[in-house]
Amino acid sequence: MTTNLTFTMIKPDAMADGHMGKIIAQIQAAGFHFKALKMTRLSKAQAQAFYAVHAARPFYGELVDFMSSGPILAAVLEKENAVAEFRTLIGATNPAEAAEGTVRKLYARNIGENAIHGSDSDENAGIEAAFFFSGLERA
Repeated sequence: MTTNLTFTMIKPDAMADGHMGKIIAQIQAAGFHFKALKMTRLSKAQAQAFYAVHAARPFYGELVDFMSSGPILAAVLEKENAVAEFRTLIGATNPAEAAEGTVRKLYARNIGENAIHGSDSDENAGIEAAFFFSGLERA
């Protein structure tokens, strides 16, 4: 069953490169509505917890270091078929393979610093949103 919510983070590379406003505008232009939004910085422990599913992968340490290296913008978004629609908007994980006009094609530095996170399933969208936002914060 699909939901109308997804979770995203604008990652430290896009924040440092000054792309936050352009990415927000692109998300809104695609018809998504912000249900919750906050700028924060993950501690190393928080990044480890959020990405625990990848703990056995060889890139885990680099991912944790990168995601705790600077501020991020976390958001819960609403749109019909939100997860699939948002994955299309952001493009392939590897920006070299991302479609023209997608967030990653436009703003990612490389496959490791790829500008934005988008939930890969309805279940994970709920888990990820709850990691960053209390029920009270999700209007």
